[in-house]
Amino acid sequence: MRTRTGSVGKTLVRGLGLLMLLAAHARGGAAGPGVLETLEAFPHAESMERRELRVIDHQVGLGALQKIHGDWEFRDSERLSGLLTRETFRIVDGFAAAQVLASLEEQLVERGSRLLFRCEGRACGHAAQWANRVFGQRVLYGRADEQRYRVHALQRDGREWRVVLYAGARTSDRQYVHVDVLALERAGEDSATQLEE
Repeated sequence: MRTRTGSVGKTLVRGLGLLMLLAAHARGGAAGPGVLETLEAFPHAESMERRELRVIDHQVGLGALQKIHGDWEFRDSERLSGLLTRETFRIVDGFAAAQVLASLEEQLVERGSRLLFRCEGRACGHAAQWANRVFGQRVLYGRADEQRYRVHALQRDGREWRVVLYAGARTSDRQYVHVDVLALERAGEDSATQLEE
């Protein structure tokens, strides 16, 4: 299957974004970041795995992955605690993961998010490290030139979030989007009881 580019592609992304937003609102996804609700309601996204856990000092990459003294590390990062929800989706029916990611970003911007970091393709670093080390999802390992990574900060409804989006593709019919939504711990909230695995 071929993905569309140019003005047709931009029209498709806008249409896709509208469809995803309508689906999310139909399921009550208006609170908070809403990206997981959007994808769960999107008929061309199949959830592969969802996990929810409390984390302490969870590392969010704000730079590309690079090899430093023999180990893969982020060029820059921040460590945060709170409730982390991770979900991996397979994008089906000829839609491209990059188009879905673009629509999710539009939604985040409309909700007032601030982009903290973005990278495309090989500038992100080694695709296998993103798949295995960062997200723990081997299916995300695909072509390095097809990967996209974004980190957004969002303050809404008295809470603060970090939303991490990653899109990867192995082939035209093996397209994936991974989302991390981290609801930051507020002052006075109970300490995290379940540590990150």
